[in-house]
Amino acid sequence: MLSPTGITTDPSTIVDVNESNVQQILIEQSQQQLVVCHFWSPQSPEAMAQTQALQALNGEYQGHFILALVNIDDMMAIAQQLGVQSLPTVLIFQAGQAVDGLAGPQTPEALKELLEKYLPKPWDLQFQQASELMATDDFIAAIALLEPAFIDSKNRPDISLALSHCYIERARLDEAESLLSAILMADQDAYFQQLQSQLQLKRESAHSPEMKALEKKLAESPEDMDIKMQLAVQYYEQQLYRKACELLIGVLQVDKNYDGCRKTLLDIFKSLGNKDPLVIEFQRQLFSILY
Repeated sequence: MLSPTGITTDPSTIVDVNESNVQQILIEQSQQQLVVCHFWSPQSPEAMAQTQALQALNGEYQGHFILALVNIDDMMAIAQQLGVQSLPTVLIFQAGQAVDGLAGPQTPEALKELLEKYLPKPWDLQFQQASELMATDDFIAAIALLEPAFIDSKNRPDISLALSHCYIERARLDEAESLLSAILMADQDAYFQQLQSQLQLKRESAHSPEMKALEKKLAESPEDMDIKMQLAVQYYEQQLYRKACELLIGVLQVDKNYDGCRKTLLDIFKSLGNKDPLVIEFQRQLFSILY
C-alpha cells in the first residue's frame, strides 16, 4: 500500500480510514491495540510531512501501534465529530476513546514523546524478545538484547535477573554474581534464589583438582606465562570463558607473539561464535594489542 507520502507501508499497521472501516479501527481495534489517528490533507505540506514522521515512528516501534490516516478532504464529518480544528492533528485512541492528542505541526521528538506515554519502552520489547530466545536456549542472542536493555532501563530487577540467568548458562559466573549481588532485598524472589543456587553449583563443579593446582602454581609464580596458558585451557574446559580470555589477553599484552597463545584465544572465539558478546569484547582487545 502507498501512503500519502508515496512510501510503501505495511497494511497491517498503517491504514487509510474511510466510512466503511472507521468504527472498526477507532472503536474496535483500539480495544486491542493503541491507535494513533492522524488527520491530514494533501493540501497541507505540514500534514504530509508529519504523516511521514509518524510512518517512521511506526517502523521504529515495529508496528506496536496502528497508524490510522484520515484525509479530511474525504472524511470532514469524522474530523468535525472529533473536534479537529487544525491540520495536522494527532489523536491517541485507547479502548474506543480519544485519550490524548496534539494539534498543529509537531517535531518528530514531540510525536515520540506523546507515543512513549502509551507504548512499551524499547527495553520492554528487548526483554520480551530475549525471554523468547531464552525459552529456546539461545542465550547468546538473549544476552545481546538484555545487556543494552539492562543499561537503558537503569538496572531494572527483572531484566537483571534474566541477564544473570543467561550469564550462568554461558558460564560467565563473575558477571552473574556481580548482578545478583546488586539485587535489593525486596526483589530477591524465588527466581533470585534459584539463580543463586545455580551459580553456587556452577562454581563448585568448575573447580577441578587440576585447575586448583594450576591456580596455586600461578599464585606462587604470577609471571609464568606457561602456567597462564595451561590454566586458561582449564578455565575454558570448565566453561569459565571470561577467565580464560583474560589470562590469554594478559599473556599477549606481555608478548603478542607468545607461542600458541593467539591461536588458543582464536580457537576459543571460534567455539563460542562471533555473535557472543564476550567474543566481541575480547576481539577488540586483541585487535588493539596486535595493531
